[in-house]
Amino acid sequence: MNTTIVLFLLQDGITNGAIYALLGLALVLVFAVTRVILIPQGEFVTYGALTYATLASGQVPGTAHLVVAMGIVAFGLDLIMRRRTLRLALVGWSFLINIVLPAAILVLTLALTGKDTPIAIDIALSLLIVGAIGLFLYRIAFAPIAHTSVLVLLIAAVGCHLALQGIGLVFFGAEGQRGPPLSNAAFTIAPLRFSGQSIAVYAVTLALIAGLWLLFSFTLYGKALRATAVNRLGARLVGIRTALSGQIAFLLAAVIGAISGILIVPITTLYYDTGFLIGLKGFVAAIIGGLVSYPLTAIAALFVGIVEAFSSFYASNFKEVIVFALIIPVLLLRSLTTPAVDEEED
Repeated sequence: MNTTIVLFLLQDGITNGAIYALLGLALVLVFAVTRVILIPQGEFVTYGALTYATLASGQVPGTAHLVVAMGIVAFGLDLIMRRRTLRLALVGWSFLINIVLPAAILVLTLALTGKDTPIAIDIALSLLIVGAIGLFLYRIAFAPIAHTSVLVLLIAAVGCHLALQGIGLVFFGAEGQRGPPLSNAAFTIAPLRFSGQSIAVYAVTLALIAGLWLLFSFTLYGKALRATAVNRLGARLVGIRTALSGQIAFLLAAVIGAISGILIVPITTLYYDTGFLIGLKGFVAAIIGGLVSYPLTAIAALFVGIVEAFSSFYASNFKEVIVFALIIPVLLLRSLTTPAVDEEED
């Protein structure tokens, strides 16, 4: 192995690590706010990527219809859960959010879909669709059981993953897809060649990390999310709506996952189940970060990407085993150094 190969592997590892960093940050955010280990994070990646690829081909993705179906279910849940205190204002607000908004997204998608549609519109529609799916996923699957144990929430997350993966097979088929690149520009520095897509990966990752920092530091909703992450019961006592915090967390996670998929799909062919493996690598980074530290998660994600790149060069048949084995010493160390604590009771 010479210096040129090392540089190529580092470049590939950093590019992959940037994607894993986004997914790891989303996992940490959701777990901190809702205590949900978001196994379906990979499905957000898949849905974002394949929705974008489908829109770019001039077709209407099935995910746009899924948003409407999930909205109807959410509206039904609202009526059932509030049947004893049903008021016209509450019904009207629920109808607006759960019925009118999904219908507007579907109509907008039908109106703007076409082969000549600009890439920016396809990206915006993809983010809108997948973001709505994340929002309704929390409302349907997790909000009714938000006060149960982490184990119950994990089982629900696994069920959501299996359901979304099966739905993805129905919508997108078993054949893989690729989307158009965000930029065809390219330039060379010494032996390394940087494409516009790889630069977009770095730029978007840095922008999202900075955006999350600004959100948590300077906005009211960001501070509410931080308060909910620190102490859910205390947050409710001071008037913070923890259910709304959960919806915002899932919305952000879905949008981050969709952005990750849109960044990946021009580089490699994605299938309906590809996102699960990508999401697991972000999960490895989140575990190394202890599911609490954003900076450590981002650093760990870059490390995971670099380890994966070098493993694929030296032992390609075992690269996945090597990557997932990284969490073993971390879990062992944490089990020896972290004292046992009881789960927070609500």
